[in-house]
Amino acid sequence: FCSARLRVRICFPCSSSHIVMISRAILLVIAASSVADAASSRSGAAGFVPAPLSPLSTSVVSAARASGGRMGLRGGAASGLRMADIKICKDVDSVGKALCEVVEESAKKAMEEKGHFAFTIPGGSILKMLSGLKGDSSIDWSKATMAWVNHRAVPLDDETSTDFKAQSLFLKSWEEQGLNVIKLTGSTDAVKEEEAYAKALKSLPSDVCPPNADGVPMFDLSLIGMGTDGHIGSLYPDTPATAEREKLVVSVVKPASSSISLSLPVMLASKRVVVASAGKSDKYPLGKAEGVKRALEGDETTSSFPASALRGKALWILDEDSAALLGK
Repeated sequence: FCSARLRVRICFPCSSSHIVMISRAILLVIAASSVADAASSRSGAAGFVPAPLSPLSTSVVSAARASGGRMGLRGGAASGLRMADIKICKDVDSVGKALCEVVEESAKKAMEEKGHFAFTIPGGSILKMLSGLKGDSSIDWSKATMAWVNHRAVPLDDETSTDFKAQSLFLKSWEEQGLNVIKLTGSTDAVKEEEAYAKALKSLPSDVCPPNADGVPMFDLSLIGMGTDGHIGSLYPDTPATAEREKLVVSVVKPASSSISLSLPVMLASKRVVVASAGKSDKYPLGKAEGVKRALEGDETTSSFPASALRGKALWILDEDSAALLGK
């Protein structure tokens, strides 16, 4: 469906009841948009203002849940809407399967285009999801380079090291098949690790990971995890790291656990960005539902909720629990 102000993209099979529900929602949005236009004309307001998803998200999210499918919303600049590309899966295992499929698709595309696949991965729950690619897969790992989105400044064999955790899950298998991993040196000095990692990124050949006009490496795929507080990588709310726009890598120094992280410009420069969120616990009975809602629909800034910076850029792969509050 297209209009002068709004384009809605539905990327999953719809029953007739879903089509009726979505059509009614579209009419409501058009009516609301007309009212907004009139108000804007009276006030003289113009230009793009970042805003949460439109009220249409309620109906579209419901349809996506019912169909286990994918939805997309895009609004024109004047409407203030932002792009949201969301895939809702049944559970954690389904999210993991979908994530592995994205990795394989991205690898195939990159290798067809330039003969090499460059990608980044974080720590956390996404590590377990990627175990689905352990062993045989469609990816030729000898033509791939991987970087960490974030990593603690600890020896690589430390049990808290993301590299160490990933080894048994999938990384040992990938490296045995020829994967090139951009590793930390294994020191506890986060500042030195930041400098060394930035140097390694800058030295990547252009046929492996070409830089953009600003000299920022453009990875073919960046997988991102999100904390309940909205942190992505080691970019935590209300910290200087969220405002860094010059460096490729930032160091986050803490008394107990220092780390390095790709900066936001590097994350956003990736050709494809995917955020995966699934699972819940006793501490967080709704999983990351509140965080997902803030990231996609909240009135947030990059500083207040860093994950909101990926609104309009990323594909969000969510389980039903993580998507529970969207459109509500």
